[in-house]
Amino acid sequence: MRQVHTTFPCGDIFLEGIWHFPLVTGPSPAVIVCHPHSLYGGSMSSSTVLAICQALARHSITAFRFNFRGVGKSGGEYGGGIDEQEDVKAALDLVTSTFGIDRERIGLAGYSFGAGVGVPVAVRDERVSLLAMVSPALSDSGWQQLKECSKPKFMISGNRDLIIPPQQLEQYARDIPELKEYEVISGADHFWQGYEDEVADKVARFFANGF
Repeated sequence: MRQVHTTFPCGDIFLEGIWHFPLVTGPSPAVIVCHPHSLYGGSMSSSTVLAICQALARHSITAFRFNFRGVGKSGGEYGGGIDEQEDVKAALDLVTSTFGIDRERIGLAGYSFGAGVGVPVAVRDERVSLLAMVSPALSDSGWQQLKECSKPKFMISGNRDLIIPPQQLEQYARDIPELKEYEVISGADHFWQGYEDEVADKVARFFANGF
């Protein structure tokens, strides 16, 4: 695996990101990974985000993680989860225009706030074919959009998650079409400490099997 730091434009600001390139020849599928809430310490350096990117690369999938506006060296300031959707679109523009990426096999993985921001973009953008949600913090409109989305989806949570209770997610999961898998990991909470590799492997396998 090869890591490459980059910056890319989003409107009148620049965002920072890191590529995780697998050691493969020829075009590879790619997954954009969106990090947890910016105001609560979330960044692309999240251990869960990093673990997911590393697992994707081991499955011969290019991963791209980035900092939302106002985080790390990304320009701008927190945009209430609305402006951050533009960040996701900018990341999609970058990934789909990069040499060596198979533009027909693009996925998005969002963790917590990252899912809440990424889902509205992924369900509307035809460039995204697969969607994974880790402890998803979605608005009511986000869940409604998922109900109307026929793209294959994967959702995973911990049974000790106090922020997004698994019972609530299970109820939502019943109403979502094309939900290929929904898993609850025993012992894990919203922060996945000690379970990063397990959740990362399950997310990576979903994409590897779906592409």
